[in-house]
Amino acid sequence: MLRFLPAPLRGLIAGLLLAINTIFWFCPLFTLALLKFLVPVQSVQRTIRSVMHWIAETWVAGNSTWMDSVQRTQWDVQGLQSVDREDSYLVTSNHQSWVDIFVLQYQLNRHMPMLKFFLKKELIWVPVAGLCWWALEFPFMKRYSKEFLAKHPEKQGQDLATTRLACARYKTNPVSVFNFLEGTRFTPEKHARQKSPFRYLLKPKAGGIAFVLDAMGEQLKSLVNITIHYPDGKPELWDLLCGRVRKVVVRIEQLEIPQSFIGKSYDQDEAYRVEFQQWVNKLWEDKDALLAELHKQ
Repeated sequence: MLRFLPAPLRGLIAGLLLAINTIFWFCPLFTLALLKFLVPVQSVQRTIRSVMHWIAETWVAGNSTWMDSVQRTQWDVQGLQSVDREDSYLVTSNHQSWVDIFVLQYQLNRHMPMLKFFLKKELIWVPVAGLCWWALEFPFMKRYSKEFLAKHPEKQGQDLATTRLACARYKTNPVSVFNFLEGTRFTPEKHARQKSPFRYLLKPKAGGIAFVLDAMGEQLKSLVNITIHYPDGKPELWDLLCGRVRKVVVRIEQLEIPQSFIGKSYDQDEAYRVEFQQWVNKLWEDKDALLAELHKQ
């Protein structure tokens, strides 16, 4: 519908549509969040939560509409049929750009439970969006460095406590708990600074998903491992708004979560921590090999 317009104009219109879509759905979403807070009855809260998820999925569908309007993106997707809306999943993906989030939502919306992203605590202050994430019970995490924890040992284990508190809210509805294992977007500078052993990936951080398994491992059906590749090079958000993302490759696979990982303590069991890190590293080795193949194609 907007494809005949010049790219910058498409970008401005799409950005405006994104803003209108977000603000429009923010009002009922925030009202329901306050109602859920004021009525501490589990059955009522479960119903309100379902309505809030419907609102969020409708917001995503609105974004998908303007994405289709600015560019007829060629989607090469495999594995989407393996997931459903009735089960709970632990989900991860490689991370290159803010566009990744729109890609994930475009493909997974209404095919599986709504993605609940782990977010940095500072993001709660993002105008409108921060309150929406809070209303939808996204887990906000405060990360502490090893150096900080050495000076402030009383903060040890606070990440796990936050994860458990967030995951406790997910036990009444199916959920897809999402975590970017790399923790940040890939850039050549970060790759070099890390001395990453992978060609197309940063080093994975195993602690986040280990804490989710500790908190709700028995509820999770599997790990959904997603790989995103942009054949024309990594796009930025402005490229998406302008309709410059011509092709996206997405590979989705379900992996069984080893039963030996359920009920273990990542921060207290050293043997388990080593085993889990080895499992995650093997996952990343396979993803790096897949990305190498996709780059050749």
